[in-house]
Amino acid sequence: MFVGALELDILLGDVHSLKQKRSVVRPVLAEVRKRFAVSVAEAGHADLHRRTLIGVAVVAEGGEHVRDVLDSCERYVASRPEFELLSARRRLLGPDDEAYSG
Repeated sequence: MFVGALELDILLGDVHSLKQKRSVVRPVLAEVRKRFAVSVAEAGHADLHRRTLIGVAVVAEGGEHVRDVLDSCERYVASRPEFELLSARRRLLGPDDEAYSG
């Protein structure tokens, strides 16, 4: 089993309030969830109206599949015209990692 996590730091375009931010971010989260069958949430910068941190997680049998899904999620979010992707960080845990026990 492999577990992958992706953290996307995003600058939002023409957004002037937290309410506007939610109206821009929520549909994108729903679409990522639906398209890629992943867990996704706004995971940071909740108090800033022009920034957001989106977290994506996926679990699969193979590491290559996890990487492919995370790559697709990153490309999709980066392609959104209302977002400017500032950075993307990813982590992959597999059966050979110390975090596993058993």
